[in-house]
Amino acid sequence: MKATLLVLALAGLLAAVPALADEETLPVLSYPVITTTAGQSADIITLNILVEEAGVKYDYCDVPTPEMMATGVGLGAAVSAPGFHVESYTDTELYPIGTPFKTLVVVIGASLKGMGASGLTIESEISRTVDVLEYCKENEIFVVAVHIGGLVARGAEDGDNEVIIDAVAPYADYIIVTAEGNEDGRFTEIAEEREIPLTQIDYALGLIDVLKQAFGIEEE
Repeated sequence: MKATLLVLALAGLLAAVPALADEETLPVLSYPVITTTAGQSADIITLNILVEEAGVKYDYCDVPTPEMMATGVGLGAAVSAPGFHVESYTDTELYPIGTPFKTLVVVIGASLKGMGASGLTIESEISRTVDVLEYCKENEIFVVAVHIGGLVARGAEDGDNEVIIDAVAPYADYIIVTAEGNEDGRFTEIAEEREIPLTQIDYALGLIDVLKQAFGIEEE
């Protein structure tokens, strides 16, 4: 029900998504793509909806491991189970089952409820995510870190979200964040220190245009 309401709400706002400035140059992203979450928040639902709206075909798993990543498109025919969700929408005519992933899109957002449902603690979630990110670095998989939860959702300065940001953002090859989520300049500081390209969007729906441009998807 929550996912359905979110779809309807997003659909009603799509017309309001502004185009990116023509002069803004974004990293070029490549297929095949896998999406995931660092922190198991509901932001992954929003991310996947926006990825679909952009026209990007992708695989998804909320708790992938390096071993699963290594199986490529189709994620080794993994099947969803309680606390474990996997979906595959990649165009297998263009990228057959087993084709190595080229881009990982990871949304940062901590949820104790979400982690609990997957049998994870903040420590084990960070350990798992870092293992995946290190696999990406070793295998030339481009990492896009997204934060769309906003400053309020980040919570306390020493809370779980901040711990996950510290652990995940430095691994990014590209960061996309909403203005609200970067109100304190947290992501700008990380991007400047690490020389990571960063795009700030007014709100989550702006991610659609960013992805279309980065993946070279033409407007219909």
